[in-house]
Amino acid sequence: MKVTDPIADMLTRIRNGLDIRHPAVSMPSSRLKLQVARILKEEGYIENFLASEEGPQGTLKIILKYTSGNEPVIQGIVRYSKPGRRQYCNRSDIPQVLSGLGTAIISTSKGVMTGREAIATGVGGEVLCTIW
Repeated sequence: MKVTDPIADMLTRIRNGLDIRHPAVSMPSSRLKLQVARILKEEGYIENFLASEEGPQGTLKIILKYTSGNEPVIQGIVRYSKPGRRQYCNRSDIPQVLSGLGTAIISTSKGVMTGREAIATGVGGEVLCTIW
């Protein structure tokens, strides 16, 4: 099956895995997905991620994170820019997620980074998703 929006597929797999309390989810790997997973780990939304070279494309396994009460750490995750309608923003227009409690993930000319890092670096770019 050919996926037309791999980032939306990744976010949906994470969302579905959290809904049914899976310990981890797997998906085909790509450089962009690895960068998004790196940010999710750095921001504390997931436990860890593992990339393996099995298969023609490789596999990305994301270990999901739950609180002590078995509630998911990720309360919401939304795809912002879509293949049919790309959403770009300047440094001054980067969205604030829940007044700074959430995170926007931005693809910039200097790599994939959080909204806070993009503002500090002084660059804008494509808003991939928001997470809280």
